[in-house]
Amino acid sequence: MHVDPATGLLDAARQCPSPNRDARPDPWDLSLAVIHGISLPPGEFGGDAIERLFTNTLDADAHPYFREIAALRVSAHVVIRRDGALVQYVPFHERAWHAGRSRWRAREACNDFAVGIELEGTDDQPYEGVQYQRLAGVVTALATAYPRFDRRSLAGHCDVAPGRKTDPGPAFDWRRLDRLLEAKGSIAGSTAG
Repeated sequence: MHVDPATGLLDAARQCPSPNRDARPDPWDLSLAVIHGISLPPGEFGGDAIERLFTNTLDADAHPYFREIAALRVSAHVVIRRDGALVQYVPFHERAWHAGRSRWRAREACNDFAVGIELEGTDDQPYEGVQYQRLAGVVTALATAYPRFDRRSLAGHCDVAPGRKTDPGPAFDWRRLDRLLEAKGSIAGSTAG
């Protein structure tokens, strides 16, 4: 797995450009990965609803829950599906609209300096082993491509937006991710979880 720093694209991912992005204040300031969990409709996996949400084509009438979210303008850099498939919506050097109102350590507006990685899942159902493998691969590829990427700064959406967001939830196994990253030689442990 490789990220081209010139284009911000991940070679292992299918590209599906989202309009929900803009320029970062500093395109080289990538110092945090925010881990999210998403399922659409809630608790259901598969289908194209995540892709439709991130590309502003979600049919509000396709499910009652979609009426609440169809007008949102959101995206992540990458989604890791339950089967491990990777879909990239925003190049890493651009700002994806994933964290919303957020804070990490002393910095506000995490979208300015964070990569948003969505795992298809829920707060209370275990994520798949292949998703952890792929996540570790993405983090390692980011650390190789971007020298300022802080491989020790991994946080849940719940950590950067406490009280507002709960994902990736208690079902996410931070220790499992740490072990995979250690095996890849990436980090000695994440800072979240």
